[in-house]
Amino acid sequence: MTFTSPEWFFLLAVLVFAGWFWPRLQLWRPLRAILLLLVTLLLADPQLTRNDSALDLWVLLDRSESTEDLVDKGLPEWKELLRRAKPSRRDELRFVDYASEVLEQGEGEAAIYTGSRKLTRTNLAVQNVLALADAGRPARVLVFSDGFSTEPLVEAAAKLKARGIPLDYRLVREDTTDDFSVARLELPTRSQMGEPFVLGIAVRGFTDTILPLRVYRDGQLLTETEVTIEDGVGKVEFTDRLAGTGAYRYEAEIVPETDAHPGNNRAERWIEITGGPRILLVSKYTDDPVAAVLTNQGFTVETAANPLTLRVGQLNGARAVILNNVPAYEIPIDFLDALDFFVREQGGGLLMAGGKQSFAAGGYFQSPVDALLPVSMELKSEHRKLAVALAIVMDRSGSMSMSVAAGGGKQVSKMDLANAGAAKAIDLLGGMDKVCVYAVDSEPHTILKLTTIGNRKKTLMQKVRRVQSRGGGIYVYRGLKAAWEELKKADIGTRHIILFSDAADSEQPGDYINLLDDVTKNGGSVSVIGLGTRADPDAQLLEDIAKRGNGRIFFTSRPLEIPKLFAQETVTVARSAFIEEPVEAQPTGQWSEISPKPFEWLSSVDGYNLSYVREDATPSLVSKDEYLAPLVAHARRGIGRSMAVSFPLGGEHSEMIRGWPAYGDFVQTLGRWLMGFDLPPGLGLRHRLEGTRLTVDLLYDTEEWSQRFASEAPRVKLVEGETGGTPYEVAWKRIAPGHFSMARELDEGVVIRGAVQAGPHAIPFGPLVVGSSAEWSFDPDRLKELREVSRLSGGRELLDLSTAWLRPPATHSTDLRLPLLIAALAIMLFEALITRMGWKLPVLVPAGARQRRKPAKSRKKQAGRRQPRPHESPAPGPVYEAPEAAEAPAEAAKKPPPAAKPAETSTRERTSRFDRAKRRK
Repeated sequence: MTFTSPEWFFLLAVLVFAGWFWPRLQLWRPLRAILLLLVTLLLADPQLTRNDSALDLWVLLDRSESTEDLVDKGLPEWKELLRRAKPSRRDELRFVDYASEVLEQGEGEAAIYTGSRKLTRTNLAVQNVLALADAGRPARVLVFSDGFSTEPLVEAAAKLKARGIPLDYRLVREDTTDDFSVARLELPTRSQMGEPFVLGIAVRGFTDTILPLRVYRDGQLLTETEVTIEDGVGKVEFTDRLAGTGAYRYEAEIVPETDAHPGNNRAERWIEITGGPRILLVSKYTDDPVAAVLTNQGFTVETAANPLTLRVGQLNGARAVILNNVPAYEIPIDFLDALDFFVREQGGGLLMAGGKQSFAAGGYFQSPVDALLPVSMELKSEHRKLAVALAIVMDRSGSMSMSVAAGGGKQVSKMDLANAGAAKAIDLLGGMDKVCVYAVDSEPHTILKLTTIGNRKKTLMQKVRRVQSRGGGIYVYRGLKAAWEELKKADIGTRHIILFSDAADSEQPGDYINLLDDVTKNGGSVSVIGLGTRADPDAQLLEDIAKRGNGRIFFTSRPLEIPKLFAQETVTVARSAFIEEPVEAQPTGQWSEISPKPFEWLSSVDGYNLSYVREDATPSLVSKDEYLAPLVAHARRGIGRSMAVSFPLGGEHSEMIRGWPAYGDFVQTLGRWLMGFDLPPGLGLRHRLEGTRLTVDLLYDTEEWSQRFASEAPRVKLVEGETGGTPYEVAWKRIAPGHFSMARELDEGVVIRGAVQAGPHAIPFGPLVVGSSAEWSFDPDRLKELREVSRLSGGRELLDLSTAWLRPPATHSTDLRLPLLIAALAIMLFEALITRMGWKLPVLVPAGARQRRKPAKSRKKQAGRRQPRPHESPAPGPVYEAPEAAEAPAEAAKKPPPAAKPAETSTRERTSRFDRAKRRK
């Protein structure tokens, strides 16, 4: 038994002293003495130590890509050796598989790992074992791995040492003599605009040689050179300078002739080029008046004249985005998807200005931007004045039978998604519209002849949902020709064809040029939805069809987007309207929410996009026609801001607005409102990537921000992927005054964007990317770290599995404070019961204390008794006696008086009589 606080035993001496000199405390009573002894033991915190003969051996099996085959090959033999070496039946053997995830093997289950194998998360696996291990039993951890973890082991090392659990390891790897890898790609996390920075690349190889090296920036080849490997390592450095702000992605790639592990031949990193707050203006106008006004007012404006080149990284450092009459199909879908997180979580601003290629006319209905705008764009049925004849030509070739994940574990075919898109198009048409549908492989197959919608909408939708893929390719020309021959029968002014085709498998274009010329001359148009990308083999053909057909071209590599594209195109054709006639404007008096400074509104506008204000939005200017449509409206979206200006700010139909004396003031006010508040001083952000772990530190001035954070704590939001996704919140840890920190494990190759929100303010960061070859990097520092963690925990490298069951030297302790506390309470209650009931128990009293406390009468009686001779001594130690009669007078009164006894003669009196008798003689 051991005691955590043995100094409390000095209290016993104090209690003995108090009981000796203050007998009235009655500390010598047995129950009180035992109670005081228990309390003293309780304060000393006794621990009962014992050795446990049982042992739990946790075996961690690295199932990542780099060791998968080796573990599968050796596992049966390892299991047999470990079971044979098990000393006792009480010992337990537990197996745990891990890679990107951790999965414990059940009893008797086959060793089949079903998780992701892209990472080696040894730290996570060890922490899972520590959570599952019984704290009352000795344990050891045995790791079978190549030793190259993709995450630090610092946390696991501290917990292993605290629990007293040794970590043993056995290296499982094959000696490769023909492996080259990009070991490191070093870039500064952040750099100023126009400031040069160094790009460092380190390459490792098994032999000295010269390797080709390519460096890319944002997917474009930047340079192609060679790297010389000497003593197994080659290094090369470049300098670069960027004139534009935003985030840029750099990639380094080696191209060896032979290589054992091609997966580690590539590395990528992002760098953030910072400047002052800026506005990103997306416009196709040659001299956009909006850019001129904002620049003259001191704003930093970045103009994107070619929307097809927009990158998600350009949102980094931007405070607002203005879409000035640019169609949705010309903007990369990744950029549109990223706008939602930019506005709602990063606190950015979004403005859409009117024009014939904006709002619903520009294909923004049901696009990622739709929900951000303060207006709804689809035209109400009662406001439609022209009917539409729509023909849908769908690809039903063999490639359309392939399945894709639809979420929730469901699988749907591409054909089902195309059918859903056609049904959605029919649903958006009105009763006066007409529709026909053709499914095309090597021949066009009529699904619906030209039919007026009327009240048969549900029947028609059900019919197109039953189209099935039949194999073969898609003959584009035959499908377009059959659709146009059917549309010619329609006596409706607007006739439009939607062609849906695979961008990698659109065959037999035929004489499509003359066919499209006939379509356009007779008032028809053709738009194309291409499944794939602009880089696919037949993408150029589909683009040319859309261009010659006076239509629009959409590309998507995500099949789940197909129904939305059908809806966008249908609304553009049938349910959108740009009012080209001048219309008077009327202010609503709610402009004060934007700016307290009033100004004289323009009396009328040249034209506008017809839309409807949403319930959570505020209109500042409306039209005075029959629609009372919003001309200027704004809304809050998350912590960001959104605005819609339905009339053009430049180009066609903008003469009146550009001649308005307050035009410059109006545009400047819009820009300042969209950019939001400036970030107050005293707040800073730092982020870094270590392997697959993202760490974000928020540093703040305690005097300035402590009170703010006491009422509303800061939040950190993350979204994975360059495109849109579902943002999620990560919990902070307050590690010191003025310092919050957050750590998050990420999957390999994931691009992460984030924002730290402090009230109405936001500090955005990212994009950041986790190395795409982390599993194959084979960083030697990770192997050194594993060996050091094993040494600190008391483990070793295990070459002989028969010694795996070595019990750790630590013993287990049992805390005795609880049973001692229960015993002390029981004795205290029992002693109180005795006092209450008047029961008598023997009292432990020292001899000296007994003499001092006797009454005077007792001492007189004692004086007549025989005294001990000088050579005699009284018996040492306490004397047990019944309580004195004086202490219980009530009981003494009941007893009869004692009989008189003859007086005893003292020793002195007997001695004097003897002397007198002797003298007489």
